[in-house]
Amino acid sequence: MSRKCEVCQKKTTVSRQRNKLMSKYNPTPKQKKYPNIQSIFINEGVPNSFKQFIGKRIKACTKCIKTLSK
Repeated sequence: MSRKCEVCQKKTTVSRQRNKLMSKYNPTPKQKKYPNIQSIFINEGVPNSFKQFIGKRIKACTKCIKTLSK
């Protein structure tokens, strides 16, 4: 199961969370941040950026789903 948006190619990123103690930042381990991926079915009457997905079930991030509903 891929964690990647099929429309905008958004995927997992690696980040760090910084802990400040007094005047110094303590080292912390890396963390993975995952996009909010949802499985949706694309119907007729969609914007041009979604034309290639008509009649298919795809995994899209919530930002793309919001764009689709406009």
